[in-house]
Amino acid sequence: MNSGNQTSLSNGHSAATTYLSFFWRLLPDIQILELLVALSIFATLHALRQSKHQGLAVWPVVGMLPSLLLGLRNDVYEWLTAVLRARGGTFTFRGPWFSNLQCVVTADPRNLEHILKIKFSKFPKGKYYRNIASDMLGDGIFNSDGEVWRCQRKTLSLEMHSAEFRSSTIQSISELVHLRLLPVLELVHDNHTPFDLQDVLLRLAFDNLVMVAFGIDPGCLRPGLPEVPFARAFENATEATLLRFVMPTAIWKVLRFFDLGSERRLKRSLKCVDEFAYDLIRTRKKEVESGAEEKTAKSDLLTAFMKLKDDNGMAFSDKFLRDVCVNMILAGRDSSSVVLSWFFWLLNRYPEAEDRILGELRRTIEERGYNSEGEEEKSLVFKPEELKRMEYLQAALSEALRLYPPVPVDHKEVVEDDVFPDGTILKKGTKVIYATYSMGRMESIWGKDCRDYKPERWLKDGRFMSESAYKFTAFNGGPRLCLGKDFAYYQMKFVAASILYRYHVKVVESHPVVPKMALTLYTKYGLKVTLCSRDESKLLK
Repeated sequence: MNSGNQTSLSNGHSAATTYLSFFWRLLPDIQILELLVALSIFATLHALRQSKHQGLAVWPVVGMLPSLLLGLRNDVYEWLTAVLRARGGTFTFRGPWFSNLQCVVTADPRNLEHILKIKFSKFPKGKYYRNIASDMLGDGIFNSDGEVWRCQRKTLSLEMHSAEFRSSTIQSISELVHLRLLPVLELVHDNHTPFDLQDVLLRLAFDNLVMVAFGIDPGCLRPGLPEVPFARAFENATEATLLRFVMPTAIWKVLRFFDLGSERRLKRSLKCVDEFAYDLIRTRKKEVESGAEEKTAKSDLLTAFMKLKDDNGMAFSDKFLRDVCVNMILAGRDSSSVVLSWFFWLLNRYPEAEDRILGELRRTIEERGYNSEGEEEKSLVFKPEELKRMEYLQAALSEALRLYPPVPVDHKEVVEDDVFPDGTILKKGTKVIYATYSMGRMESIWGKDCRDYKPERWLKDGRFMSESAYKFTAFNGGPRLCLGKDFAYYQMKFVAASILYRYHVKVVESHPVVPKMALTLYTKYGLKVTLCSRDESKLLK
């Protein structure tokens, strides 16, 4: 019996020793695990605490990148707007330690005036922006600084303010609307089928831009709406270019080196864009060199640049002309057509605004002496002086521009230490983003109804009143104020009036309308609409 008890005690002691030995061996792992848990809790609490002071959670190593990635999954512009509103209009984005995604983001009009006007020379586009956008924009006006930028702006300004150019732009948009746009709309109306209005408007703007700027008719807007490879490639290129701004430089350069992902798509898209641009240049050069007076007399922008000489008296290269073409297409094709797409979508949501525009059209028609039984009004062409008097239409378009600016964000880089009017300290080399999309949604700028579509905010005693370029930044401001602002308004008013006079544009129910993340604020899924023929008797009564 004693022998058995001793054996049991011995076995128990041995087991206890084994368990203790195992515990002591496991203890370092338990301590490491506890340490990791403690560090995680500390990092999370620290990040959350930082979010109260800096607007977003700041994580070790990766900074605010997780918050940005969450924003990109949904509507990045609304995400950015929410952060700016919470931070009073300006905040500093802190990217990963190993990246150059550090920047100051602002939607404060005081800072905008500081950047675009008061300290203009201190805030160029900068090396960082040029490096990212160079594959697409090259040395064009939107991607250049200094003398290269001044040379292009001076040439464009001289041409675009000439009487001949103004006359040709008015004639061009009138012919395109009545000989191409309206027949296409009549066809889709008669077929009773939904169609993508944004696509049609982009085609119209593209044909108009290429004819006016390059002296060539591409014929993209015609019945059947044939596939236009350039248009799809151009949109894909702008989207892929913007993605470079939201990822560390090392990552997109690796993707470009191995021809992967968005960089693969960018490379293939730019191949199509370049082919189109160089074909334009070759065609125009042949026309000019042919010596035919009726061709060389064209007042187009490309020919003006072909005649320029560099400091050595040499003509500019085809590569430079290609950059000029792509930048002008970005400005002239996308801006007005994208704004019109959002404009028609907004009218669908705010029918009272459409009714007021129709009232203006009715008064214009009555002043001409038309009656509802006449035939002449069916081919009515609005005159420049009539469009100029359409104050509410201009207000309605400006309100669409306020809420959906063609360029939702823009970029600068400070070249020496500076301080914003709101007190934000800027070190040399700091990247500055100004968020035009967010500015239209800031209560501090536009009041509590800032998210409402309200054209009346632009009217005083029935007359259109413009706003400061640093509060309403759709056309930029300062020395970089958009040269085509007046032409853009004229084109948008002419197209809008011509369509609304004849049709009610109805957005297809359940069709998703959200911004697309690209250099230009396209609607992500287009704008599917149907057309209802306008009852002339109702319009004219």
